[in-house]
Amino acid sequence: MTPHPTGPSWDPAQYLRHAGHRARPFADLLARVPDLPADRPRIADLGCGPGNVTVLLADRWPTAEITGYDNSAEMLDKAAVEHGGPTPGGGRLDFRHADLRTWTPSRPYDLIVSNAALHWIPGHLDAFSAWLDALTPGGTFAFQVPNNLDAPLHALMRELAATDRWKSRLAGVLRAEDSVHTPGVYLDRLTRLGCAADVWETTYFHVLAGEDPVLDWVKGTGLRPALTALADDPEARDTFVTEYRDLLRTAYPSAPYGTVLPFRRLFAVARKEE
Repeated sequence: MTPHPTGPSWDPAQYLRHAGHRARPFADLLARVPDLPADRPRIADLGCGPGNVTVLLADRWPTAEITGYDNSAEMLDKAAVEHGGPTPGGGRLDFRHADLRTWTPSRPYDLIVSNAALHWIPGHLDAFSAWLDALTPGGTFAFQVPNNLDAPLHALMRELAATDRWKSRLAGVLRAEDSVHTPGVYLDRLTRLGCAADVWETTYFHVLAGEDPVLDWVKGTGLRPALTALADDPEARDTFVTEYRDLLRTAYPSAPYGTVLPFRRLFAVARKEE
């Protein structure tokens, strides 16, 4: 059995179950983005998902023309229905299909931003040059990605997938350990491309509620490739999830106030010279 040919399938409802925790890093990223050069800026949101954080761009830049790009029809449908159209400040919010592995801007942008998407794009460093070329002078490229593949959340998933029972079905399915680079690599690349770059990391300690909340969290993101690969065999899928759940229960024990999920993220804000 081979990996899903078009990448993991996405479930907007599952993803949004932890929308508050997932939105906070994007708000923290936007807080470091400088003023944009245009009165009615053009903004591209790469990997917009269900659009729940794309709307934060309209809060910050009410007159902006904002386009959210994603390759999931399910995510785009939800985004368009719930958030698409004119914005209260006189701008507009649209959503379009795009594969970020090949996406090249067809128009200038004042801001290109990406929230928790680039780690799904192999070789994304090589795309930075074309994206920065599309920025207007004084424009900004900003992104954040999870940087926690060494955490039990992912390490246990990889270890389980590599066991004799699962390796024939899940080999090469999960994200590679080098899907996110070190902060220094991003700083060097963005600076060499002529930007003033600010790169940093933050570890959030999310307090999650409910039964097996860490499993519930990862079902919306990192576990999607395995769920997609096993989708045609529900019994095997459920068995894998149960085995993984038991490992997570030990790694992330519950407390009277909830279950703590430490989650490290990497941020970058690069401003193009005027």
